[in-house]
Amino acid sequence: MLTFEDPSAQHEDVVHGLSRLLVLHCRSLNLPYVPRQGKQIRLTQRFPEPESSRKADIVVFDKDEWNRMRQSSASAAAYIAPPIAIEVVSTNWRDDYRIKLNEYEALGIPEFWIVDYAGLGGIQYIGSPKQPTLTIYHLTNGEYLPIQYRNGELVRSPTLPELQLSMQDILEMTV
Repeated sequence: MLTFEDPSAQHEDVVHGLSRLLVLHCRSLNLPYVPRQGKQIRLTQRFPEPESSRKADIVVFDKDEWNRMRQSSASAAAYIAPPIAIEVVSTNWRDDYRIKLNEYEALGIPEFWIVDYAGLGGIQYIGSPKQPTLTIYHLTNGEYLPIQYRNGELVRSPTLPELQLSMQDILEMTV
């Protein structure tokens, strides 16, 4: 049986720091994206299936979709695939690497980041020896293709090509 724990302070620091960095980046370049922490992504939309959703650590919304949500009194949730979903790994890393990866791929989210700042993921996902790893999955022909970043390697986001970020920058968010 799965148990869910509250995220650690370091996890929260990474989510907050990364979200803040993305907000500043998008605003400074006047990009058509709105990053937000802890927002829902709708998983099922077909009747008679019950509606379900998943709360991502960070969702980067299309600005037009965010503005549409701002006009509604309903809670802000992605009803169409957002450009980027980001999960920061914690002790339930299997959910990020297995369940969420498959859900987001099936939804057609173009870019999915798994930020494993503590090297918690399984060796099959982050290699051996385990080390902090950022994996960006880019949707290509309906399937996610991963690219991994470690240490000081500069992250290359297909959606945010001007972003200047390394795994080292993310690790500094936990200090």
